Amino acid sequence: GVLLDGGFAAALINKQDARQEDYNAVFWFNVVMGITIYIILFFCAPFIAGFYHTPALVPLSRFVFLGFVFGCTGTVHSAILSKKLMVKQKSLLHVTAMFCSGIGGVIMVFKGMAYWGLAVQSVGYVVITVFLQWMVSPWRPTLQFSNAPLKQMLPFSLKIAITNIFSQLNQNIISTLLGKFYTPQQVGYFTQGNKWEQMGGNFVNSMVNSVEQPVMATVSDDIERQRNIFRKMLRFISFVSFPAMFILALISKEIVVITITAKWMPSIIILQMLCIWGALAPINGLYSNLIISRGNSKVYMWNTISLGVLQVLAMIFSAYHGINCMIIVFIIINMLWIGVWNIFAWRAIRMRFVYALKDICPFLFTTLIAVIPAYLITRGMTNLFLSATIKVIVSVSIYILIMKLSGSVIYKESCEFFMSRIHKKK
Repeated sequence: GVLLDGGFAAALINKQDARQEDYNAVFWFNVVMGITIYIILFFCAPFIAGFYHTPALVPLSRFVFLGFVFGCTGTVHSAILSKKLMVKQKSLLHVTAMFCSGIGGVIMVFKGMAYWGLAVQSVGYVVITVFLQWMVSPWRPTLQFSNAPLKQMLPFSLKIAITNIFSQLNQNIISTLLGKFYTPQQVGYFTQGNKWEQMGGNFVNSMVNSVEQPVMATVSDDIERQRNIFRKMLRFISFVSFPAMFILALISKEIVVITITAKWMPSIIILQMLCIWGALAPINGLYSNLIISRGNSKVYMWNTISLGVLQVLAMIFSAYHGINCMIIVFIIINMLWIGVWNIFAWRAIRMRFVYALKDICPFLFTTLIAVIPAYLITRGMTNLFLSATIKVIVSVSIYILIMKLSGSVIYKESCEFFMSRIHKKK
């Protein structure tokens, strides 16, 4: 998917005066790239199967790779929706695609088609998403093509593309190495823990990720204003991310045992560890979007490559000490890298690290104060449903109470926003 995008989507979002010829050039470039990538990966399928010693991956991979062929026609439409801040429309179409493709996958699993249900769900999600993007976006491609816009955007987009490859490597390196070094059972424990962490992380990211770069790009010529917007986004992310992910870690036992039974209990500690990183991941994402909005794609590229190389080396050396050790190393490296990102944020908008700590730490400490009593109150409870309910109610109540008593501006503005939305609907 990263190769398919080529970094041109970010370039279109950053380009203040994007025209029809710009969109058209990127669209046809993506079509050519999508078909080319599919052909290459079609013939690479046997090597993928050989890496995991699983022959069944040959036909499975070739089917899943069809997502490139369909996905290449929706990149420009997605960029346009982001550029116009059509967040509601993007959210609705992604939820619709997820729901419809999920139903198809579940039906196939119940029919005994096992992993093919996941494959159909994956490709179906891409097909439905692209179809709905075309329905929502008013833009349509034409047959006229000029490579001049591509040449103009190439210096920026190429660095973004290279960087995104390493970003994907960062996000998937654990599962890739697990499949190589550990048993299918251990990989299964990680997969279950990671699945729940991803759901919690996606909840947070969906609130801000699609607007971070477009909004900051519009004020890139005013450093002070951009810094203020960045800090406000940082406070909002911390306000949502810490309680969401820490409460998820708090009720991880109840979630795992209730949904997939006690035989998956080894995945609980994995989920809890990943939730620590999940709480900080949106902050890393905000920093990277700031650098992109400043047009510093070179800085973004080398910083992400350095992180990716460091992660791979550290995790390979720690793999022999067990899966938990590998995950801990991954989390520590990514946590420390926030400080590295802030070095470049200082150079770009004079964002001091002490400012970041002032914006982040109050919400971190408040969350800890909220979840610790909830944990102590429910210790020894055997009824999992009651335990999970009490944990959530106590944690959220204490968190909101502290926010209200401390006069948190973000809390007040969030309440005013939701109340205005409710009155608007009425």
